[in-house]
Amino acid sequence: MIAVRNLVKEYGGKRVVDGVNFSVQPGEITAYLGPNGAGKSTTIKMIVGLLKPTAGQVLICDHDIASDPLSAKKCLGYVPENSAIYATLTPQEYLSLVADLHGMDLELASERIDRLLQGFDLGQVAARQISTLSRGQRQKVLLSGGLLPDPPVLILDEPLQGLDANSVSMLRKMLQQMASRGKTILLCSHILAVVEKLCDRVLLLHQGRLTANEPTQQLIKKSEDGTLESVFCELTRTEQIEQGTRDFLQALSRTVNPPQ
Repeated sequence: MIAVRNLVKEYGGKRVVDGVNFSVQPGEITAYLGPNGAGKSTTIKMIVGLLKPTAGQVLICDHDIASDPLSAKKCLGYVPENSAIYATLTPQEYLSLVADLHGMDLELASERIDRLLQGFDLGQVAARQISTLSRGQRQKVLLSGGLLPDPPVLILDEPLQGLDANSVSMLRKMLQQMASRGKTILLCSHILAVVEKLCDRVLLLHQGRLTANEPTQQLIKKSEDGTLESVFCELTRTEQIEQGTRDFLQALSRTVNPPQ
């Protein structure tokens, strides 16, 4: 499981994450949403141990990520927002490296690698350098690396970037199957239509604080049109943004006199 307790991150005296509390239970897929700059990626980096929090605690499978990082990270699969990947390796080599780092049995690793490469339609490029692949193909390699060890906890930061509709559908089914086997999954995504179908619970972050922590369908029922998008907009839109939108639309509606 994931337990986040009173998590705080400050930069230059400004709190970008301000006392965030939540937990994700085994068998649950939870969405962590928010507008750009809300503090989502900062939170995720603290959860996986890439950033040290100003205050608070993160537990992964009851291991403190700060005081016992090795034990915590053994339980963790992480797919970062940016495709930080060894570009000179091939997909086959990269996934073999991931398997080695996790101490996986060679036969089991080989079987899983083959299945992931075929499932994500990477078989024909498995021997090409990652630097030569498309953005979507690189994202599939990154996802395969996160899924390969079959970790009890999986954290995905914008995993759908660059994926085609078939790959999104495949990933959604894989995550649902993993959750049914008791995996703990935390997902950040701006694609709210996928979140509606996939996630059991929604955490909504705005200006560093949680403004919602509810089951997805319960949250949707509060919307005017029955969509997560309208709830998202209602809970995160500021008066400044609304005024800026009105000003922009008024500017578009003005008639510009053509030069004489």
